[in-house]
Amino acid sequence: MLASSKVLLQSTLRNFRGICSTSIRMSDNLFVHRDTPEDNPSIPFEFTEENKKRVSAILNIYPEGHKRGAMIPLLDLAQRQHGWLPISAMHKVADILGLPNMRVYEVATFYTMFMRKPTGTYHIQVCTTTPCWLRGSDEVMNVCKKKLGISPGETTKDGKFTISEVECLGACVNAPMVAVNDDYYEDLTAKDTEEILDDLKQGKVPRPGPRNGRFASEPAGGLTSLTEDPKGPGFGLQAGL
Repeated sequence: MLASSKVLLQSTLRNFRGICSTSIRMSDNLFVHRDTPEDNPSIPFEFTEENKKRVSAILNIYPEGHKRGAMIPLLDLAQRQHGWLPISAMHKVADILGLPNMRVYEVATFYTMFMRKPTGTYHIQVCTTTPCWLRGSDEVMNVCKKKLGISPGETTKDGKFTISEVECLGACVNAPMVAVNDDYYEDLTAKDTEEILDDLKQGKVPRPGPRNGRFASEPAGGLTSLTEDPKGPGFGLQAGL
C-alpha cells in the first residue's frame, strides 16, 4: 500500500506544472542593514535648500501631535533627492520627526517603494503577476534582460538602469506593463519594450501610457455600450440601458 502510494505521488510530481514560468525570487530590497562604503551612518545626508522648503510644507499638512504621519512623504522626498534611500537619510527623517530611528527603519523596510541599495537612474519595474504574465510579461522581461545585460535585482555598470521583478502595479487591464520611475508603459509587446529602452539609452523620454493606440483602458475595439450622448432631464434612457 505504501509502495503504491509513493509511486502515485512521484508520478503526480513529475507531471505537475507550476503556474509560475520564472523561478521563485525573494524581494530585491534590503531588509537588514549592513554597512557598506556607500551606505553607512558616517555619510552625512542633508536635504537641499529647495527640499527643505518641501519638508516644511509637508509637515504643515499634519496637526501637532501627528507629525509622524509625514514619515512616508519625507522618506519619498529623501529617496527622490538621493536616488535611493541610505540609512543616513532615514536618520535625518527620524530626527526631523523626533522619532527613534527604529520607527523609521520599520517603515522603510516594509514598503518596497523604498530602495535600500544604489539604484539606476531608470528603475525598470516589470510586473509579472498573473494578468501581465498571461499577456506576455515573460517576453517583456526577456527583452529587458537581453538589451541591458542584467537580471532582476541588478544594475548596469554605468549606473543607468536597474531591473526589478514586481507584483501587481494596478494596471491589469493594460497588461503587460512596466513602470519606469513614475511613468507607466502599458499594452506592451517585445518591440515596444525595445523602443522604450532604446529611447531611454539616448536620454529621450518615451511617451507613457498604452502603446496599442488606446487612450486609457477603454475597449481596444471601440465602445460596446453607452455609445450615444446622455439623455436630457426626464425619464428617457439610453438604448444601451
